Amino acid sequence: MRLYQQLILFMLAATVLPLVVVGFLLLSRAEAELAERISAEQRALAVATSDSVAAALMKTVDAMALVAESIDWESLTEEEARGALSLVFRQSPAVSAVMRLDAEGRQVGQPVFYLQETEGHPSFDPSSLEAFVSAVPIQLLKRGEKGQVALGSVYAHSRSGQAAVAVAIKLGPGEGASFVLAEIIFKDLEELLTRKARDSLGRFELVDSTGRILASSEPQRRLRALEEQVKAQLAARAEAVRSFRVGEPALRVSAARVPQKVDFDVVVSVDEDTAMAPVRSMRRTVLVSIGAALLVLLALGALFTRRITQRLSGVVVAVEAFSRGELHQRVKVDGYDEISALAATFNHMGAELEAARARLLRWNDDLRAKVDEAMAELKAAQSQLLEAQKLAAVGQLGAGVAHELNNPLAGILGYVQLMLMSRSETDDDLDTLRKIEMSAKRCKEITQNLLRFSQQRQRADLRPVDLNNVVREALSLTESQIKGEGITLELALAPPVRVTADPGQISQVLLALMSNARTAMLKTKAKVLTVRTGERDGKGFLEVDDTGKGILPEHRSRVFEPFFTTKDVWSNVGLGLSVAYRVISEAGGTIDMKTEVGKGSCFTVWLTKA
Repeated sequence: MRLYQQLILFMLAATVLPLVVVGFLLLSRAEAELAERISAEQRALAVATSDSVAAALMKTVDAMALVAESIDWESLTEEEARGALSLVFRQSPAVSAVMRLDAEGRQVGQPVFYLQETEGHPSFDPSSLEAFVSAVPIQLLKRGEKGQVALGSVYAHSRSGQAAVAVAIKLGPGEGASFVLAEIIFKDLEELLTRKARDSLGRFELVDSTGRILASSEPQRRLRALEEQVKAQLAARAEAVRSFRVGEPALRVSAARVPQKVDFDVVVSVDEDTAMAPVRSMRRTVLVSIGAALLVLLALGALFTRRITQRLSGVVVAVEAFSRGELHQRVKVDGYDEISALAATFNHMGAELEAARARLLRWNDDLRAKVDEAMAELKAAQSQLLEAQKLAAVGQLGAGVAHELNNPLAGILGYVQLMLMSRSETDDDLDTLRKIEMSAKRCKEITQNLLRFSQQRQRADLRPVDLNNVVREALSLTESQIKGEGITLELALAPPVRVTADPGQISQVLLALMSNARTAMLKTKAKVLTVRTGERDGKGFLEVDDTGKGILPEHRSRVFEPFFTTKDVWSNVGLGLSVAYRVISEAGGTIDMKTEVGKGSCFTVWLTKA
């Protein structure tokens, strides 16, 4: 047997076992005392409740008897007799009906009752009047004195379902005297039992001599029979106050007879599991505490006896980690003994080795960073050189094209202008000639745009411009061509949107964007070209949206490069978006692009508001 096992057995025998024995002895004693105290409290509650029940019941009966015997019934008219009955009726809200009977038990006059519950009085069913009359054997009062009272057997009230009893009050001496008959509902008694049960543990019930429940703190048990074991114990015990334990699971019961010669008992019962819950909870607490203490002892013993082997095992693990190149591994240093000194020396050696390897890795990372930086600078220089070559080529091409086209364009412009001067304002060809003049001027501007990438041109003519007018002028040149290609043109122009820009250049940008959109929709089924203008976030915008083929993800980063095109039919040199980008940049604006393959593209030009 190992040392830690011997230590655990010794601690168990010395501490845990005595604690268990003493704890269970104390718990057994506390359980017995609690059981006795519960029985005593139950008996006291039963006696107090029986007194309260008798007081409540006799208070109602005495109040009615006092009023009834103070009235000279024989001298009253029928109306006065009904008023007197109403006075008896109002002595208690527990009364549901009162009536007068002659010496032979026959009804005299009309009874007093409510068909619906009113002023706290229960309702009364007139159809049960005959049963009500026969509920009290008035023969018991034939030879009685004035004011004597007799109670009948308890029955279920026809309307509320609560227990009810008929009470007969003799109105005069001798056998020829009449009676007042009243029906009393046990609702006040049931409310009393409910209040008692709410303030203490257990169930409170009023039972008759046959074991039938007349009123209960649990209304669902009303007018049912008591449990057979409880009923048998009540019948077997003659004393006024009784306590006993029945059933399994156990039920603790105390009963007290109701005074005032009423053959009722108040029964207080409580489930033993509920009553003994504090002791059993304490027992569970003690058991858990003992178990926890045992676990703590086991853990402490294991830690105490294995401490040295664990520390040595830590050194072995660290050595194995060093052999695998894991130089960050350290040994935990505890105390000031020889093993602690060995661990400290080992940790110092590991720190030195780790620092040396970190320096090597840092030098390697620095070298890699410098190489990456040099490569990035080389790629940037190569990109700039390539862009410069493109711009130089565009400049040379633009200069040649400008010289070749400017002369013919000048001739066209001259002839058109001469024709315009010779035509009247009513001439049908006047608008066509003006369009030719405008198109020729635009051709001249296009040739000048080719020079934007190779040399700095003079600043654009920036001034306040209405984007809606630019859209309308551009569409006047290309609207017929758009509709001729089967494209649906939709305009969504906001109220006047004024921005700062060169109107000719903005018109050129719009024509370039619409041209690209038309080309993208050549082979699509849905052909819708939408042009929008508006204001958002303090800027004006011009938007061209198409339902074309869209742009592939790998091409999106190159759409603004010179000479790059995604058109299926190569009809231009790929300068449209490049020129548009340069023009918008010179105006202080930006171009955004949204595109989805197979669904179309949308280009948005943002400009500063005027």
